[in-house]
Amino acid sequence: MNSRFVCVLTALCLASQLLRPACAAQADRFTEIRELIRTTMQETGAPSVAVAISQRGRIVWEEGFGWANKEARVPATEHTMYSLASISKPITATGLMTLVQAKRVDLNAPINDYLGPAKLVNRVDPAQSASVRQVANHSSGLPTYYQFFFADEPNAVPSMDTTIARHGQAMWLPGERFKYSNLGYGVLGEVVARVSGQSFAGFMRQQVFLPLGLTHMSVGLEPTQRAFEAIRYDDSGAPLPDYATDHPGASDVYASAHDLVRFGMFHLKTHLRDQKQILSDATIDDMQRLSFPNADQRAYGIGWNVRESLNGQRMVEHGGNMPGVKTVLIIIPAEQIAVVVLTNGELGTPRPIAHAMLQVLLPKWAPPEDETERKERPPFSPTPALLGKWQGRLQTYDLDLPVSMDVLADGNIHVQLGNQLQTLVNQPRFSDGFLRGRMLGTGRTGETGRAVDDVTLLLKLRGAVLNGEVTFSATGKRSGATAAWMELKKDGAK
Repeated sequence: MNSRFVCVLTALCLASQLLRPACAAQADRFTEIRELIRTTMQETGAPSVAVAISQRGRIVWEEGFGWANKEARVPATEHTMYSLASISKPITATGLMTLVQAKRVDLNAPINDYLGPAKLVNRVDPAQSASVRQVANHSSGLPTYYQFFFADEPNAVPSMDTTIARHGQAMWLPGERFKYSNLGYGVLGEVVARVSGQSFAGFMRQQVFLPLGLTHMSVGLEPTQRAFEAIRYDDSGAPLPDYATDHPGASDVYASAHDLVRFGMFHLKTHLRDQKQILSDATIDDMQRLSFPNADQRAYGIGWNVRESLNGQRMVEHGGNMPGVKTVLIIIPAEQIAVVVLTNGELGTPRPIAHAMLQVLLPKWAPPEDETERKERPPFSPTPALLGKWQGRLQTYDLDLPVSMDVLADGNIHVQLGNQLQTLVNQPRFSDGFLRGRMLGTGRTGETGRAVDDVTLLLKLRGAVLNGEVTFSATGKRSGATAAWMELKKDGAK
């Protein structure tokens, strides 16, 4: 054998031996996260988890665990398409901002300028109109809202015009408070459709997903994509019937972990060669700029939560939670990191997995404070302005009930809705002029007609008037929530 060849071969072998530990270390640095995922799946019964993480323009790990479809024995992979739930919001916002950038939508214009026959109405002051930006940052005054329409139930998904006409009732003045609203992002999806002249799903495919090379991302699922679907499972491990919402811009996007982390990389301004720059860097910055604060140590931009970790890192993120869906996408702009965790069952929360993944790349990483502990609130003590008897009405598009409320000096609050039994308000709080609490009540949620077992009050004190939102929620495997307008006047007030 040629001696020169032997020398070269020996050198290559030595080089490979030297490189192998480094490569192994690179591959094995997520070993503990794999164990965490498997343990979490065993403890929670989640059928599958798919993850992806990128750093400085490169996907450093992506993998699927468990079953995308248990019955058909289809394993989950990084290309399995999961229902994203509320991570749909930054995706919808991306589509909206392409129209803003093209000067076809003005963020500061009234959103009603871009809607059809059905318009948003403000119950506090009908002369007030929320802007597009206020809807996008959840300060429009729209209330809590979500409805799921299952394939095995008779109720069809209503048109967006119908949903707006029935439920598009803003219950605070524009800019008065942060109130997370699925309905708001459903309305933004309708704006995208009306301005573009396309269906919302068609516009997103043509103007967002394909230009960004996201072939495993879509609004809903096409028949050809069903083979990639992660079936949604309830907490007993049974497959849920297929369902959709009447707020698709808030909730109905599907994506693989691979495509979603690439979407995150786009919002890190990575400029991948196979992605068209559908938004300028300045527009991406505008989406991530603090636009409206809320009370939970967070602030909202356009489609994104913006907050800080305990070690001072700026996070831009969004999670998702629907029946059979738990998801999270976190990007860390300063470190050029994007993290995705998706599941098709009741995982509890995917955030501990996401934070553990971040700690691999950022050893000093610490989750935000509100994810590590909840501060105890002081006991409720009613102010003189609240004490006394209140009378008024509760109204929806198909309901009008008399209401009475008695606020006692000992902190107890008694409420009676119509001819229902008087009930006690639990966990009452009064801060920043808002009275909050929960109580039992009977009713139905919206078009799905699910029985209510939870009623939440959020009322603003305006002199001798209390008004705002009463949310009727159905909990369990087929949840839902719709809101009613309540206005009460204090007895004896002029």
